Amino acid sequence: MYYLLKVIISAGLIVLISEVSKRSSFIGAIFASIPLISFLAILWMYFETKDTGKIAELSIDIFWLVLPSLLFFILFPILLKRNWNFFLSFFLSTAVMVAGYFLMTWLMKSR
Repeated sequence: MYYLLKVIISAGLIVLISEVSKRSSFIGAIFASIPLISFLAILWMYFETKDTGKIAELSIDIFWLVLPSLLFFILFPILLKRNWNFFLSFFLSTAVMVAGYFLMTWLMKSR
């Protein structure tokens, strides 16, 4: 029952953001920019383990891994504004972001 509740809440937030975004991209962007997945993961982890040390580690790792995700949000609109195909822009931006994740995880392991 607990896992079903987690799925319903998590999926509901995603649907809510996509519906709000249809009406107002700015308000949708505000909701989407809030790290809802991170918040939920931290809350679920706390409720399940109460291990604040692990949660602190997760928070630090999330911080560093947000940086490569920004590559997508920089490159994607640039390509779209230059009239690139939507799916090509999406794929290329995603590929650059994934490469950024690999670089960042490599850097994090070497610290």
